[in-house]
Amino acid sequence: MSSRGRILVVDDEEQMRDLLVKVLEKSGYQASVSAEGGQALALLEREPVDLVVTDVRMPGMGGMEALRAVKELNPDIVVIIMTAFGSIDQAVQAVKEGAYDYISKPFKIEEMLLTIDKALEERRLRHEVTALRQELHTRYHFENLIGKSRAMQEVFKLIEQVAASRSTVMVYGKSGTGKELVAKAVHYNSQRTTKPFVAVNCAAIPAELLESELFGHEKGAFTGAIATKVGKFELATGGTLFLDEVGSMRLDLQAKILRALQEREIERVGGTRTIKIDVRVLAATNRDLKRAVEEGAFREDLYYRLNVVPITLPPLRQRRDDIPLLVEYFIAKYNREFNRSVKGFSAGATAALYQYDWPGNVRELENVIERAVALAQSETVSLRELPLDISVLGRDMMEDIQRAGLSLREARGRFEKQYILSVMEKVQWNQTEAARLLGLHRNTLLWKLQRLGIESRPHSLAS
Repeated sequence: MSSRGRILVVDDEEQMRDLLVKVLEKSGYQASVSAEGGQALALLEREPVDLVVTDVRMPGMGGMEALRAVKELNPDIVVIIMTAFGSIDQAVQAVKEGAYDYISKPFKIEEMLLTIDKALEERRLRHEVTALRQELHTRYHFENLIGKSRAMQEVFKLIEQVAASRSTVMVYGKSGTGKELVAKAVHYNSQRTTKPFVAVNCAAIPAELLESELFGHEKGAFTGAIATKVGKFELATGGTLFLDEVGSMRLDLQAKILRALQEREIERVGGTRTIKIDVRVLAATNRDLKRAVEEGAFREDLYYRLNVVPITLPPLRQRRDDIPLLVEYFIAKYNREFNRSVKGFSAGATAALYQYDWPGNVRELENVIERAVALAQSETVSLRELPLDISVLGRDMMEDIQRAGLSLREARGRFEKQYILSVMEKVQWNQTEAARLLGLHRNTLLWKLQRLGIESRPHSLAS
């Protein structure tokens, strides 16, 4: 049978030692004994011990001296002091010097066991936090990518394998999954790490300006071109060019990208001079490019040129085991940024984070953690401090819904729609402001408006 922990009892009274050993072993602990501090230290050097229960007054090395020696030998060992009524001041001093707690003799066995249980539980939790933080910086932390799920471990393995090559990488994933982080991990683990990493969001730049952004232009090439501009391909020379949301690119520009990849040369808009380039291109999209090829929206030859090594990032709802790691990482990040000391989430809040579907993925989770750390009223974030969409329904509203006899899905849908409508009306349908009040990413709010059938603009009162 496995032990609940290893405990050393130090007391010069044989009767007390025998009593505690009997009680501890009956409660599932392994127990050893020593008659004084020096003997206890010799035992600790030979055997692993989780907790020491020691009397204060003993011949030879007393409890206070033993406490200091134990903490010097191994600070992780928990120490509980036993003291007679007249030595309370000394016991309080022991706590200040590192003892977990003290118990006055005579004591109730239940009191002693409860104190030991609490001490070892705190020690276990402390170890878990330490192990979790260690995981974040070793096995489960690749650059700023975090995950222990099988899917993320496969992503880490692919990054390591492809980083040293010249191969083009296509990163697939929904918005907020961390596609740019994958591209940066590939770049910073490659031989190009000392050269530029240049990112271009192809969906965020108007189509008529994207060509100039990528290839540059000569002075006078078009109205407003008052000076020569160097494009992103040239800026990324020797390094990496990351084309985010490449699936949104126009077909005519796709042809020019293909030529640049094949010939390793470009021409600026309005220019005639050929410019040689040494650039590794990485791309990303949240679209199904294979379907886009079939529909004629994406060039097949460019698809195969970019899709040499595909890496797929799963949505957060498909790797829920990574949520605790991500939460720990973001809490630490925003504690530093806001000079806060949030230690974690309550059990209910943690369960809510785990059960939520996260349509905005890791980016949405980060936003929620940032908000929680910034607004936390204590060291532990409670359920009520989470955005309403993630936390449980309000008590009054829940009672009304129960009276209506709705199913859970119907109840959630009704409440969610009504609440979002009320917030949208409050901010006069300003989506950015509504998203802020709801504690959501704006993309998540847009997704919810569409799913709930809420039109982006309200009907007029006359309609």
